[in-house]
Amino acid sequence: MHQHTDGSLDTQLLQTQARRPRAVHLLVALCTLGLALAPTANSQTKNAGTKHPSAKPSELPAPQKTYGSASAPITMEVFSDYQCPTCRNLFEQTLRPMIGDYVASGKVYLVHRDFPLSGHAYSGQAARWANAAARVGKFEAVEGALYDNQSSWEADGNMEKFVSDAMPAADFARVQKAMQACDPPGPTAGPTGGVRPAPKPCAVDPFIEEDLMLGLKLPVHATPTYVITYKGQRMPAGAGFVSWPILKQFFDSLLSQ
Repeated sequence: MHQHTDGSLDTQLLQTQARRPRAVHLLVALCTLGLALAPTANSQTKNAGTKHPSAKPSELPAPQKTYGSASAPITMEVFSDYQCPTCRNLFEQTLRPMIGDYVASGKVYLVHRDFPLSGHAYSGQAARWANAAARVGKFEAVEGALYDNQSSWEADGNMEKFVSDAMPAADFARVQKAMQACDPPGPTAGPTGGVRPAPKPCAVDPFIEEDLMLGLKLPVHATPTYVITYKGQRMPAGAGFVSWPILKQFFDSLLSQ
């Protein structure tokens, strides 16, 4: 993944350093080891010219795409694309062990945000399946299934079988019902900014578009992008892959203060 630095974020780091020297020192170390704080050439999601989503507000209950307790001292929001290889690596090598460790122990609250990119043909549809699964309490299983089988379904968009295998038949029947009339492609971030609605919107699209709008306001320039908040203080956004040992070291620095 091609990366370069963003001066505005460097300024934020310098401003934050005066308040939290140990934590920011580690954050700078993360950047050196591959935690990019900058745009890449892949997404081209500019904040200017943002378009409002076209889908009507859904009457469905909001999908719960989170791990752990909202009362945890650290919150990590991750904007990701299910067809993004770096997102898959981050999930499998970093977030999965984090979920079993710091999320399980109540130290971290992990929040998934959908940010499917227009350059990935099936990412919007994958986000639809994840949101439909989240509405029946099967988000964790389906997120794992989508990432674990990314190399298979990205060839033809046939991800339904992996979603089906991730849950009991009765739950899958409910997910299928939520996906009725959800013909691909799903909504994505526009290639030059804003949200690109699906040609045929379906019931779960407003939830994806809501995440896209949040990402555009950040702004998200590449996937994965993540924002860490500790006791109400929001850190500068990071993007790209970071290993669990390095991220754990950063969390430990926050928790020790």
